Amino acid sequence: MTEIERLSIVKSAQINQALGVFIFIFGIIITIAMAFTETFVQQMTDLVAGIVLMGIGGGMMWRAKTILKKHQSKEVN
Repeated sequence: MTEIERLSIVKSAQINQALGVFIFIFGIIITIAMAFTETFVQQMTDLVAGIVLMGIGGGMMWRAKTILKKHQSKEVN
């Protein structure tokens, strides 16, 4: 793997990490918004949507963190 490919992977992982944080926080906001809805169906919809978004955001952050750990350790050497 060339240095350019490695830097490209690191940059992509950093972007995915930032996007994961945004999606995770948006999921928290959707879950909190559940308290301000009127019907049970709206509450469950907000709950499920919030949990799905938090899962996707958390997965993106976790995956980006493992990729960064793997590829940035080579940068020190």
